[in-house]
Amino acid sequence: MTTTITEVAQRAGVSIKTVSRVLNGEPHVRPAVRERVLQAAKTLAYTPNQAARRLAGSRSFLIAFLYNNPSPSYVAGIQTGAARRCRELGYHLVVEPLEQEVGNELEPLTALVKTLAPDGIILIPPLSDDFGLLAHLATLDVQVVRIAGYIDGPGFKLETPEREGGRLGVEQLLAFGHRRIAIVAAPAGHHAASERLLGYFDAMKAAGIPADPGLVIAGKFDVDSGRDAAQQLLALPDPPTAIFAANDDMALGVARAAREAGLRIPEDLSIVGFDDTPASRTAWPPLTTVRQPLEGLGAAAVQAIVLGDRAFAEECRFELVSRGSVGPARR
Repeated sequence: MTTTITEVAQRAGVSIKTVSRVLNGEPHVRPAVRERVLQAAKTLAYTPNQAARRLAGSRSFLIAFLYNNPSPSYVAGIQTGAARRCRELGYHLVVEPLEQEVGNELEPLTALVKTLAPDGIILIPPLSDDFGLLAHLATLDVQVVRIAGYIDGPGFKLETPEREGGRLGVEQLLAFGHRRIAIVAAPAGHHAASERLLGYFDAMKAAGIPADPGLVIAGKFDVDSGRDAAQQLLALPDPPTAIFAANDDMALGVARAAREAGLRIPEDLSIVGFDDTPASRTAWPPLTTVRQPLEGLGAAAVQAIVLGDRAFAEECRFELVSRGSVGPARR
């Protein structure tokens, strides 16, 4: 039997109008009341009639999540958090890869906005700081939330402490006595992740270790580029004893190169990644990494679009997760 809005109101102890306001994402509802209504709707498995909601107002109850990122685990983490929060608020998440083909970069985006009329768009790096894309979005009259956005542009920038995260990862290696520390950095154009490189330099400077450009190689956020970078670093006359990678996929590539070179982890080479993806937990040894609250970031983006609540994003903090890929420096 289908649950009605009246039953949700009775269970939450509020009026039908209040339930409607909460499910439509209207502001000026006390947080405690909002959560009570959402919990009642979830318990009763209440599903709003989307057709009726569209007729009643101008909202589509759709949020578009656009990505162009080579790290599947990063995308999946944010998508999971965004989809869950959408369900809780009576919305649906539309996920679209935005392939940036020369001469055809913006046509798919224009078609999506005109066809679906989403109530908001979520962007993740590198789209969050894509000048051309942001300029075009400014002409489309749609809400935009830019996860890890750094440059000025339209929409709400959900800024993340990337520089601090980079510093955390390198400080862990320094604490184990490493001084010859390399980094597989973010590719050009990833403004947020480039902050992790600054965090690397911050930590090295604070430890009194001069910067060595030969220990900095940019990757492409995938396993193969991490492996290629590590092969170059390990072939140096004075190779590093530790490598910090700007994401977990590249860190796993570093680990592969180390094993191919006959090195043990962490006895011969220590490795720290970034993101805390599922693969980092199942790797052997498990990867020490800097955890990004990916699901929390996705939920915060939805919250900003639907409720205009930007304080939720402040709860998203990075933290070091110590596992088995870091050990004492041998030299």
